[in-house]
Amino acid sequence: MTPQDIAAKVGEVIGTSEWAEMSQERINQFADATGDHQFIHINEEAAKMTPFGGTIAHGFLTLSMIPYLSAESDMPRMEGIKMGVNYGGNKTRFIAPVRSGKRIRGHWKLTEMVEKRPGQWQQTCEITIEIEGEDKPALITEWITMFFV
Repeated sequence: MTPQDIAAKVGEVIGTSEWAEMSQERINQFADATGDHQFIHINEEAAKMTPFGGTIAHGFLTLSMIPYLSAESDMPRMEGIKMGVNYGGNKTRFIAPVRSGKRIRGHWKLTEMVEKRPGQWQQTCEITIEIEGEDKPALITEWITMFFV
């Protein structure tokens, strides 16, 4: 689709991803990569004593899954894209913990698509990361991506 075609979808849900497992191995790898070894993420025995009842994924791990989930989604693909970069977020809220072994998926609602300069498009989406079998989502964020075509 052209950027203009995508811009015509403002206000619509434009994609849903496949499910992805948040395994303990993934959580441990994220802890090692970031240096965040808080026991609620990596110590299964100690985490059982918390209200979570076991280990949980880091909120930032869940947030960092957005590019992977996006690639595994049915969102329309922009024609002629040279590069896409994360530009930032207007707001992010971590609503519910993702327990180790649970699966997550993303839903994208397009809230804005603006051509900032020729060939440079700024896309803002409300992204909801759902936890399989849970009533509350893991997180909701208003995320901005810059695309160069």
